Amino acid sequence: MHSLTLPKWTRPSSLAAALAAAASVAVAGPLDEPHLNIIPRTEAEAARIAAATALTSDFSAPGRFEEMSAGAATVRVTPDANAFSQPSGNISFEHELDFKVGNGLFRKIWVSSPSSTLASDGLGPLYNARSCQRCHIKDGRGHAPENAEDNAISMFLRISIPGKPEDAIPEIKDYIASLPDPTYGTQLQDFSVAGHPAEYRLQVDYDPVEVPLSGGQVVTLRRPTYTAADLGYGPLHPDAMLSPRVAPQMIGLGLLEAVPAADILALADPDDADGDGISGRANIVWSHEFGQPMLGRFGLKAGNPTIKEQSASAFVGDIGISNPIFPAASGECTDLQADCQAAPHGDGDDRGFEIDDEGLDLVTFYSRNLAVPARRNVDDPEVLRGKELFYATGCTSCHRPAFVTHRLKDQPEQSFQLIWPYTDMLLHDMGPGLADNRPEARATGTEWRTPPLWGVGLTSQVSGHTQFLHDGRARSLLEAILWHGGEAQPHRDSVVDMPPVDRDALIKFLESL
Repeated sequence: MHSLTLPKWTRPSSLAAALAAAASVAVAGPLDEPHLNIIPRTEAEAARIAAATALTSDFSAPGRFEEMSAGAATVRVTPDANAFSQPSGNISFEHELDFKVGNGLFRKIWVSSPSSTLASDGLGPLYNARSCQRCHIKDGRGHAPENAEDNAISMFLRISIPGKPEDAIPEIKDYIASLPDPTYGTQLQDFSVAGHPAEYRLQVDYDPVEVPLSGGQVVTLRRPTYTAADLGYGPLHPDAMLSPRVAPQMIGLGLLEAVPAADILALADPDDADGDGISGRANIVWSHEFGQPMLGRFGLKAGNPTIKEQSASAFVGDIGISNPIFPAASGECTDLQADCQAAPHGDGDDRGFEIDDEGLDLVTFYSRNLAVPARRNVDDPEVLRGKELFYATGCTSCHRPAFVTHRLKDQPEQSFQLIWPYTDMLLHDMGPGLADNRPEARATGTEWRTPPLWGVGLTSQVSGHTQFLHDGRARSLLEAILWHGGEAQPHRDSVVDMPPVDRDALIKFLESL
């Protein structure tokens, strides 16, 4: 048994500033976007973009186009749990067919080898789920297990051990070296095919933490302790670092991928040069697809640079499915798991991999085009008051409201869209309360990527719960705010001290996103 207790955007937006920021975070690569077919912006377009994305000071009415969270790709809100499962609103008929085929692969239930269903075999031998949809249920958020009988199908523990200086990636400045656990690899799998023990059972225990608020309200938070129980292959390395991860929502990923790297890097302020207390940093990661450093965008610590690479790493790590980017036939099995390495796999037919490049591209296309629903109640007076408080409290320092995506030659759905994701895509120190004490590329053990807030108000409708943060410990949006620390501590404290009516308005604004 092994336990871990987890205790403004006012930046310059010019390309010159972005280049300077890039030089400060990595030796090479963060501005490279080889996965995108970009049409450069003109000076006139840059001026229009600056005006369209500037912070507002008028809270008497919604901003222009603000209800269209994803620009022309926005879709209407369905009244059921399928609100996050719609294709981009501006998708063509031909591309909608690709979306549906990708959805089929995303939902496919994989089986173990050998099997008569050759196109679907290759599961495991160790795995966390048998399909992408099993974790990203209805393309929404996963949840932490509520009790001993509840499974952890949409949650797992990442694992690594500290590396040595020679294990760092020299092309990336400030890279924090880490290595897989010698026995258990980079994540713990709680399922396995017949004849192989699972790696562990995830156990979560909570301690109550009372937080008094203005107006006499008291909120009880729950502080989690994570236990890797019933280890199937012996003890973890004595220096093992564990990090709990709940599956995030899937909407809007293609638009986030299409935000210019220069615009994100221009927001970075690692030394807090402007003195606002916010020190956003870019995570620069090694791309296995392109063999170079790139800006990290996806994952809870921005550990993957593209949707395709994120999808490929999930296939091999979560399901044990080999693919062109991560070709290991035995998935996450390590050299110390000899029987697992020697088990039958599904690479022996014409596919070459258990999911080939065509299949991976279709899943990537599906993931890229899961649409963001339109905002609700944008002109409600209480929502407008909550929006004003969101800005005045300084939440926009990290949750940047708007971007404009690249012009793209071959992705019309994501091309040149004004979007409202409420994220800066950067890493921020969130304090000891949320720390997992495990680094990832340049991200430290206290840093997390600012999560996008679009769609957050539909979580209950889509996922059937209101669990938030990287490990689902927060059971409401207010609890999520109260866990903020580090750079966000003053903003969190402002919410604690707000009159209750203002707190209610702030939450109502968030629920409109």
